[in-house]
Amino acid sequence: MTRKPPLPGGEDPAGFAFAVSAYVMWGILPLFWRLFDDVPSFELTVHRVLWCAVFAGGITLARGRVFTILRLVRNPRVLGTLVLTAVLVSINWLVFIYSVASQQLVEASLGYYINPLISIALGVFLMGERISRIRIVAVAIACIGVAIKAFALGHVPWIAPVLALSFGFYGYFRKSVPAEALDGLTVEMWILFPLTFGLIVYWAVTGVGVFPNAGVSMDALLLLAGPLTAIPLALFSAGVRRIRLSTMGFLQYLTPTMTLLLATIFLGEAFTPIDAVTFGCVWAALALVALEGYFKRAGRVPV
Repeated sequence: MTRKPPLPGGEDPAGFAFAVSAYVMWGILPLFWRLFDDVPSFELTVHRVLWCAVFAGGITLARGRVFTILRLVRNPRVLGTLVLTAVLVSINWLVFIYSVASQQLVEASLGYYINPLISIALGVFLMGERISRIRIVAVAIACIGVAIKAFALGHVPWIAPVLALSFGFYGYFRKSVPAEALDGLTVEMWILFPLTFGLIVYWAVTGVGVFPNAGVSMDALLLLAGPLTAIPLALFSAGVRRIRLSTMGFLQYLTPTMTLLLATIFLGEAFTPIDAVTFGCVWAALALVALEGYFKRAGRVPV
C-alpha cells in the first residue's frame, strides 16, 4: 500500500487522523460519564484505571507485545517517565469526572481551551518547535477568547488550570517516550493497577463500593469504561508522536467545543453571550491555521 505524503510542515497524515479521532471521542464521552451520577468521582476514576489496565493488558497479550513491555519497564528512564505520565493522566481523569458529576462542564471546557495554549508553549519553548506568524496571531486570538471566558466565571477556576496543565504536560512527557502508543499506555495503567485493584477489592469486601453491588447493568458500564478510556488515549499517544505539539495544540480545540455543545444542547447548561464570543475567537484561530496550510502549499508563508 502506498504511503500517503506528509502534511504541510512534514507531518504524518496518519498522526493527524489519530489525533482528530481521539479528540472527537473525548468530546462525546461526557454523555457516558453522566451515567455514573451516583458513583463518587474518585471511585469511578479508580474503576476507569483498573478496567483500562485489564483491557490494555488483554490487547497486549493478543498482539504478542509482552516482551516489548518488559523491555520498556527495564529502562529506568522510560519507566520513570511513564510513572510520571500515569500520575498526570489519572489526575486529569479524576478532575474531569468530578466536573461532570458536579455539573461544571463549562469550567472543564475552559481548561481544555487553555490546554492547547500549554501544548503550543511547550512545543515552542521546551522542544524548539518553530511557530509561524499566522499561528502567533491565532494564539493571540484564542488567548483573548479564553481570557474573556475566565473573566466571566467571576472567580479563579481551579478545575480549568488543573486539567490544562496535567494533560499538557502529559502530552509533553509522553512524546519523549520511545514506545508505541498502546505499549506505553499499558505500562502506565499497570503501574497504577496494584493500587486500584486493592481499593476495589477493599470496597467490595466491606460493601461500601458500587462494584459488584449495584447490579449487572452498572457493573457492565464500569467494565466498558476500560476500552472507552484506552482507545482514545492510545489514539492520542499515536498522534502526539507523529505530529508537532503546536499542531496538536490547535486540534485540541475540538474536544472543548464538542463538550460545550453537549453541555448546552443535551445537559441543560446555559449558552451565554460570553460562550458565543469564546467560540468565535476559537474558530477564528482555527480558520487562520487552516489558511496557513493553504498558503504554505502556495509557497506564500514562511514556516
